[in-house]
Amino acid sequence: MVKLNIDTGVEEFEINGGEAAGGGVLRFNPSDPNVYNRFFEARDRLIEMDQEIGERQQALRDETASDEDKAAAFLKVLREYDVNIKSLLSEVFGPENDFDRILGGVNLAAAATNGERVVTNLLAALTPIIEAGAKRGIEDKASSAVAKAAANRAQRRAAAKAAK
Repeated sequence: MVKLNIDTGVEEFEINGGEAAGGGVLRFNPSDPNVYNRFFEARDRLIEMDQEIGERQQALRDETASDEDKAAAFLKVLREYDVNIKSLLSEVFGPENDFDRILGGVNLAAAATNGERVVTNLLAALTPIIEAGAKRGIEDKASSAVAKAAANRAQRRAAAKAAK
């Protein structure tokens, strides 16, 4: 059997010290236009999810249930939110990227020490990587097109000279 090794541009990003430190490794091609599109579409979906969770939290606050029942319902909402966000991120970066494992089981709705939600910090860290990858992908395509155009011009000139 012949084995092929195809360079797919996949890079590895160590998250929070990698697996040895309780984090993980995220693998994807930052210059893949599909990842770029899915990432920015996911950001829009996250905004919708944030609004929904805010409404659900407010509804729980307004209920006349006991504090214990409200707390249990509130924790259930946060768990659902975490599962939905991690599922969305797996859609963006591929199912081989298990965000529960990559982030050491942390709920993405949790507040980080900087006061932001973990998902907000994750997206903030990934945005410049994905934007730079998309730019690199566009520049590579442009360079290739310029080189091809130059080769075509040289070929036409050579053909014109030979025709004389």
